[in-house]
Amino acid sequence: MTDVVLPCRDEAAALPGLLARMPAGYRPIVVDNGSTDGSAAVARAHGAEVISVAQPGYGAAVHAGVLAADPDDGVVCVMDADGSFDPAQLPRLADPVRRGTAELGTGRRRPAAPGVWPLHARVANAVLARRLRRTTGLDVHDIGPIRAVRRDDLLALGLRDRRFGYPLELLIAAGRAGWRVVEVDVDYHPRAAGTRSKVTGTVLGTVRAIRDMSAVLAR
Repeated sequence: MTDVVLPCRDEAAALPGLLARMPAGYRPIVVDNGSTDGSAAVARAHGAEVISVAQPGYGAAVHAGVLAADPDDGVVCVMDADGSFDPAQLPRLADPVRRGTAELGTGRRRPAAPGVWPLHARVANAVLARRLRRTTGLDVHDIGPIRAVRRDDLLALGLRDRRFGYPLELLIAAGRAGWRVVEVDVDYHPRAAGTRSKVTGTVLGTVRAIRDMSAVLAR
């Protein structure tokens, strides 16, 4: 069984459809990070394990979910809980890690419809990815919120960021550790009705993410 960590804040509208599409052999762990819309109850009603994390921040939620994942299986996936990714595509990222041909599988977002990825967010992502390639030599083009990695390998990196800088810190640490990183295309869908991205949904959210990631690059 492969655990799937789903950082979650106010995603009640997205969870039923998302959890229903989880592929066989993949177990969802919804990490509730201060939801006020009943997300935790919805997740439990649809068969997910739910843990709550008081510390705010994307990295805090992901880290708690990874700690809660089953250490015996080894591979853990992370993806957003807003319905923008198709869980059926998780094996694209997890299989190379499970086969031992990569230490990290990460997704490169390919918009499935016009307007899915706002211009301000795409530009910010491209700039950060270019800086990442220069810094680490990794052939990565997206600082995306969907990935697969062995749980123990991830914890051994000792990542410290608990905010939006977490995905970038992971890639930097992976590059410094000499990991083989495979980037695969994944469909990027409109979010479920009633949800909004905490990063790309607003210019302010994108600015906050850039601030956190820039701080990681400056270390």
